[in-house]
Amino acid sequence: MLIASLFYDIMHLYIHIPFCHRICPYCAFTKHTPANTNMKQFISALLVEASYRSEHFHFSKNQSNTLYFGGGTPSMLSNKHLTNLVEGLQQHIPIDSLDEFTFESNPATFTPKKVQLWKSLGISRVSLGIQSFDPHILSVLGREHTPDEAKESVQMLQDAGIPQVNIDLMFSIPGQSLESWQETLRQALLLSPDHISAYNLTYEEDTAFFESLQLGDWKQDEERDAQFFTLTHDILTRAGMRHYETSNFAKDDKISLHNLGYWLGDDYIGIGPGAVSTIQGVRYQNTSDTTEYIESTLRDGYPASTQEIINDEDFRLERIALLLRTDVGLPLHYLPGSDRPALQQIIDEQLGNIRQDKLFLSDKGRLLVDSIAQHLC
Repeated sequence: MLIASLFYDIMHLYIHIPFCHRICPYCAFTKHTPANTNMKQFISALLVEASYRSEHFHFSKNQSNTLYFGGGTPSMLSNKHLTNLVEGLQQHIPIDSLDEFTFESNPATFTPKKVQLWKSLGISRVSLGIQSFDPHILSVLGREHTPDEAKESVQMLQDAGIPQVNIDLMFSIPGQSLESWQETLRQALLLSPDHISAYNLTYEEDTAFFESLQLGDWKQDEERDAQFFTLTHDILTRAGMRHYETSNFAKDDKISLHNLGYWLGDDYIGIGPGAVSTIQGVRYQNTSDTTEYIESTLRDGYPASTQEIINDEDFRLERIALLLRTDVGLPLHYLPGSDRPALQQIIDEQLGNIRQDKLFLSDKGRLLVDSIAQHLC
């Protein structure tokens, strides 16, 4: 039994779809090509796990309720499989009354007909993995779409009336110039997205990019990263977007409610291979092996998983690391008295300021958010 027989208010549900047409050389998420996966059994396993989890949680009526399909590439699911999955989830989740239903997708993996289905199923936010509008950078990243296909995909979502469209972009790519990045941001803004996620490339273990870094073919450069970050902040905030988290910008406060829940420390449920749940101080992670996930879930009624205890100190350190990245601010109660000299140093160096018993980083401090978090931890 993974979770004690108690009933919890759970506001955030994540469904992991691990399939990709091809594996990007920088991505460390749980993912693989569909190969010989029995998709019907996979959908059945997800619904079996959802049924099991539903015995232990319900969505709160007083707070934001979100559903997030991530991957992988959820848009690879056929119309039939996606419909069966969402209709099956509807037995346990009030999809019609969700505050946010996010669906990750890649450009050129869907049609207008498919987008209409997404909308009819209640999807209210699509996060589109564009990464760049520079053909050379797309090639370096191993992306299959062209800049024009990316633009057409955004237009398709907007024409269908999807309430929120998010564009995912990535900077500090090997061979990427500031001019190329500036042009990518310019083209992104011309599409009038509701939200832009702009991520600094990180070299994750077990990726082709990490191997190139270890071999010395590529090098990390903190000064270069800072230049890209500052340019991103300046361009997107001048365009009227709220820089509400280190890597995230929103128009008209159309922030990601699901991700905000993670940063604030809300409990959440994860369903699918490799998915993580955190419930009342216990963190569970499903097996990342899709075959094992399907077999164990269909056999036992719940997936094989591991668990760890998140004690009060672990929770405090996570909140420091995550809340400092947001414009929500870090409540000072996460900093015991022994940390106050470290806090004062941040203030003295104009890296942050205190308002309403919270620490907010300055623009200068945002550049050093990870170092400041370590300083306070």
